[in-house]
Amino acid sequence: MKVLGISCSLRKGSNTQILVEEALAGAREAGAEAELLSLIGKEIKPCDGCYSCEKTGKCHIKDDMQPIYEKLLQANGIIIGTPVYFWFMAGQTKVLLDRTVALRYPNLRLANKVAGPIAVAARTGLMNTASALQTYFASNHMVLTDFVMGLADDRGAVRKDEFAIKEAWEMGRQMVSLIRQGFKFAEEYDQPLYNHVKKKYGVRSAPFG
Repeated sequence: MKVLGISCSLRKGSNTQILVEEALAGAREAGAEAELLSLIGKEIKPCDGCYSCEKTGKCHIKDDMQPIYEKLLQANGIIIGTPVYFWFMAGQTKVLLDRTVALRYPNLRLANKVAGPIAVAARTGLMNTASALQTYFASNHMVLTDFVMGLADDRGAVRKDEFAIKEAWEMGRQMVSLIRQGFKFAEEYDQPLYNHVKKKYGVRSAPFG
């Protein structure tokens, strides 16, 4: 059983990484093999919207995202932690998520994995970020843990947020328990519903044009 924790902060010793590491420690305590992946030093270019992946199932952009794809596919559970900048997830987090569109073809290849969202903010933007992450995971037919939020401004200050530290630890354990449950979507629904309906009924997703 493998759990991958991705810290999307580009700051060394970041509050985001601290919480992701706590979650991974909880997962290890519950019996999982856990790995931390930091985006520090990684070159991940923005999605260029070419949609070649819709036909090939692969992203044509050659950068540090390529080995990340393999780690995502090998993991049973995926934790994504992000700092909150200007009331929303950090830009590098959104770029990472955008690039995973290649894993939606020919079917939802992240489906049935357990997903854990973590966000850290000084105060505002946590719920906006939580909503976006949870929607992303749900659209990939992933099974969600509870959302973990930390409050911190200075580097390392999240350690003072005892609730967030404990919650992250428990989320890691919760993730392992959900993996063991073995929830599966029916094979009929290996695509998001908007694709399923288009293929089954021949109806456009946008009723115009």
